Amino acid sequence: MGASVAVLESRHIGWSASGNHLGIVVPGYGVPVDMLAARAGLDAARELWTMSEQGADYMRATASACGVAVSPAGALEVSNVDRGGRLAAKVRLLSDGFGAQVEAWRSDRLRAALGTDRYFDALHFPTACHIDPASYLDGLATLARRAGVRIYEDTPVIGIEASGIRKRIATAAARLRAEHVVLAGSVHLGAAMPELAATLLPTWRYAAVTEPLGERLAELLTRSAVADTDGIDQFRIVDESRLMWASPETTWPANPARFGRAIQRRIRTIFPRLGKVALSSVWSGAVGRTVHGMPQIGELRPGLWVASGFGGHGLNTTALAGQLIARGILRSDDRWRLFAPFELVWAGGKLGQVAGQVVIGWTRASSAAAGMLARWSERAARREEQREARVAAANRQMAERPARRAGARDLTGG
Repeated sequence: MGASVAVLESRHIGWSASGNHLGIVVPGYGVPVDMLAARAGLDAARELWTMSEQGADYMRATASACGVAVSPAGALEVSNVDRGGRLAAKVRLLSDGFGAQVEAWRSDRLRAALGTDRYFDALHFPTACHIDPASYLDGLATLARRAGVRIYEDTPVIGIEASGIRKRIATAAARLRAEHVVLAGSVHLGAAMPELAATLLPTWRYAAVTEPLGERLAELLTRSAVADTDGIDQFRIVDESRLMWASPETTWPANPARFGRAIQRRIRTIFPRLGKVALSSVWSGAVGRTVHGMPQIGELRPGLWVASGFGGHGLNTTALAGQLIARGILRSDDRWRLFAPFELVWAGGKLGQVAGQVVIGWTRASSAAAGMLARWSERAARREEQREARVAAANRQMAERPARRAGARDLTGG
């Protein structure tokens, strides 16, 4: 758009969570649309949804421009309990109220596609796609440099003076002046803007890729990415015969190798027929989650912008934030104000991290309990149906016996 742009990166492009995730591009946000409408209003929620779809479209187009492979395999939001009529109601809300392309998958179709009876139903987003995040970021950096952007890696910002028309940005080796500053460092902002970093709950997500599984994956018929409604597991097939899987979370950093066995257990729990799988690599990345669940996008004060808090939302919202802020700076486009109802809220500091870990543990435990109860109820209902079928068959046999005896008497002249 003709601006002079510099990127100050404390380490290297794609470190932490930015280049280390599953690469799923799906429209929407990390909060249900009914909650979005309740907070922002129905009309604003519809526009927010449309912008999330535009963010996904931007990513697909840009990935193609970068020469990065895009897998148009779709995405499934699966549930480990039977949502019944709630699933149909959600599909109607998304399709009729928000114009989303979405389908309801019932248990028969879902279980046939996944090769597991762990889940009951799903929302299928056919327009979702998958990319390799590290390759995508490398491609973005290449396109940016071609457009004249100067990228300074290994250049942490140690201070920002945001008052006045010309802002001052200090690094260890140099100072910059700029009319606009965009804070896009999430929980890694640190000393540069500690008050903003404090509005995010740092969360480390641990993921792994299996060794090639070959024919063992034959029953997993869909290539759609899968995420459950409780945020416990996310997975998809990569390189035709490997599973990429994300599951454990902590609110403090830990050695990713410690969570390899936990990921193996989750894979065995969902796909017991795979048995124990070997992992080729395990890694983690830190994301920032907001208290209200929506990302932070907009102008904090004249010339000081924020694009942060994307944990739990997917890649489309990061692209959306970049577009909104660029147009806000250069074209006075104020659509970023649609995010104003989701203000900055202190995340609670160390106590918030402890509370966050408790919530993570409680969510996982309650999800496991709900799923166990739902599967037990399903088996009990199936046993009752089988019992009723046996009783009905026995009653038919009893009813047929007098008729057979009467027929026999007729034949013998009885």
